[in-house]
Amino acid sequence: MTAPVLGKVEWQPTADVPGLLAAPVRAALGEIPAYAAAIDPGLADTAAFCAEYDVPMAASANCVIVLGKRAGEATYAAVLVLATDRADVNGVIRKHLGVRKISFAAQDDAVASTSMEYGGITPIGLPPDWPVLVDEAVAQAGPVVIGSGIRGSKLLLDGAELAKLPTATVLDLAQH
Repeated sequence: MTAPVLGKVEWQPTADVPGLLAAPVRAALGEIPAYAAAIDPGLADTAAFCAEYDVPMAASANCVIVLGKRAGEATYAAVLVLATDRADVNGVIRKHLGVRKISFAAQDDAVASTSMEYGGITPIGLPPDWPVLVDEAVAQAGPVVIGSGIRGSKLLLDGAELAKLPTATVLDLAQH
């Protein structure tokens, strides 16, 4: 595979750099064609990463973990939107999950539940019963940068691959 050029990072096939992936991400990546690049962990947050490494915000996707509740039942889900957009958590996402209340999962809960580092949580390698809600713009974006499960690296893959994850649903999730 010829490594893509995006920003000022050195993308390498994930099979060649397993240490750049959190264990659950490494285990779940399988045959998904993806690349990884080492970054400064202090620059893992999207805005800082994009500014430092010259990656357009429109080529980056944020993954947030939400927690919905209804009648004492809790539902975790991953939500992916482009870094240029905001997820409609209280509208589309809450309704799709069929929950009465919804919020962003607490940092400690998100880290413990995913076995990934905060700031690096990604939809690949999440618990198998978690819905993964992918915004249409992410699925159509072409090459997109996402977390790798750790703060010290990023993944690059086609957004359409995220739509193929076993529990993925593509929706119009961005606030308009």
